[in-house]
Amino acid sequence: MNDLSPDGGAAALSVAIASKDHQRAGGPALRALEGLRLTLPLGQAGAVVGPSGCGKTTLLRLIAGLDRDFTGQIVLPAHGRLGMVFQEPRLLPWRSVADNLRIAAPEADEAGIAALLAELGLRDHADHFPGELSLGLARRVALARALAVKPDLLLLDEPLVSLDAALARELRERIAALIDEKRITTLIVTHDLPEAIALADRIFLLSPRPAHVIATLDVEAPRGRLTRAAADALETRARAALEASRRAFQ
Repeated sequence: MNDLSPDGGAAALSVAIASKDHQRAGGPALRALEGLRLTLPLGQAGAVVGPSGCGKTTLLRLIAGLDRDFTGQIVLPAHGRLGMVFQEPRLLPWRSVADNLRIAAPEADEAGIAALLAELGLRDHADHFPGELSLGLARRVALARALAVKPDLLLLDEPLVSLDAALARELRERIAALIDEKRITTLIVTHDLPEAIALADRIFLLSPRPAHVIATLDVEAPRGRLTRAAADALETRARAALEASRRAFQ
């Protein structure tokens, strides 16, 4: 299958979900996603933005293969090696930071692990255990673990949630730098439009449940270096589209 992105380039990720239902005890199934299509070119970062509870995390779980109960088709990048960062760091509490990376990526050499820890400012924490880390540091370790497997596709589910503004800004800048440097095809789920604009080349706006893509916005290159006016204009367009969709579903 040779999927094409809307701009004509080969798609590293192609998603076409006809339907995804959540089964409920004692009641009818809840339709979470319907008619959802998106494509992301090789080496680009995409951000999925939509109202709370619309199915953003469900979409990520389908792409990651954690849930296969849906109708449709998902085509991953070549080789299909995935790295995923969940909303919670999900580190093994009885293993050190470095060991969490070694377990996730047994083929990684020690030099590569050390370099990755240094890139994320974790060199001094390699022998610490997760319980000794702040939430910000734990999120960095979770990102390092996902990158250690050298993924073809990196999935990030609300990677900055629950961090204060300063920590969120610092980690966002590190993520943006790593995406630029490694050119990993990346899909980020976020509820924060400024965050999406700062991290993504392409933004997918979702409707309320059952979610589908209501608009795809391309971020001007170079990503993350927009003028304030351009970023504000893009955010205004996105908010208008989301609000129009919300009203249509009322």
